[in-house]
Amino acid sequence: MNILYNSFEELARLAGEQGTAISDVVLADQAAQMEEPPEALLARMDADLTVMQEAAEKGLDPALRSASGLSGGSAARVDQYVERTGGICGPRFGRSLAVALAVSECNAAMGRIVATPTAGSCGILPGAVLPLLEEGRFSREQVGKSLFTAGGLGMVIANKAYLAGAQGGCQAECGSASAMAAAVLTELWGGSPGQCAHAAAIALKCLLGLACDPVAGLVEVPCVKRNASGLANALCAAQLALAGVASAVPCDEVIEAMRAVGDAMPCALRETAQGGLAATPTGIQWKKRLFQ
Repeated sequence: MNILYNSFEELARLAGEQGTAISDVVLADQAAQMEEPPEALLARMDADLTVMQEAAEKGLDPALRSASGLSGGSAARVDQYVERTGGICGPRFGRSLAVALAVSECNAAMGRIVATPTAGSCGILPGAVLPLLEEGRFSREQVGKSLFTAGGLGMVIANKAYLAGAQGGCQAECGSASAMAAAVLTELWGGSPGQCAHAAAIALKCLLGLACDPVAGLVEVPCVKRNASGLANALCAAQLALAGVASAVPCDEVIEAMRAVGDAMPCALRETAQGGLAATPTGIQWKKRLFQ
């Protein structure tokens, strides 16, 4: 079977019929399409997982700063706070936030990251899975395989809508990444393929309309902190889905709605740095300071 990746609901249906996870369906299809053994694709995904870990480590350096000075050090502050106090919502949640910030700050400092699905949203998926790997809740093999579910959803979103902030606003970047992370978390914690689809739908619809308004045109403010909030949104969506809460609107329709919302957005809110936070007095001052 050659999957076209134009419906996440279809991927969930196929997995349900086969009694497998969505990641198994995507892995088998990709192996067939690329004419490679599944083990080779799993090995490449494992290499990507290593890059995520290295990016998180670099981003957690308290001394890390971007060239602009707009970002750096936030991940370390959050991590240190959680170590001291346990955090408001517990150590795992706090560590997840720290990792999401760290990978995004690594990107802002020109570090090597995995675009999941974009550089601007690169911290959300690592923030979801790396803490689980660190504490031994799931094996490296389980986490690596689950990322094929994220990849399958990302391809569906790319085919039905878009992933770039310049096309659809930050909902297309952090919204898509949050949906991907929610689906992965749901699968890892034993959710059904249908629950994965509900988690993705809940996560994406909660970020519909999110503007892309980078201060001074740099992928730093508010991008870094939106990686943390996108991660929190993914955790919320996965928890709801695992508890049996369903999205009233199916995942594929949510993706189509995201495209419609993005099409309706003015260009000022699509990565041009002409509106939103970029157009605030402080945002304008930063632009002048950095480029004049």
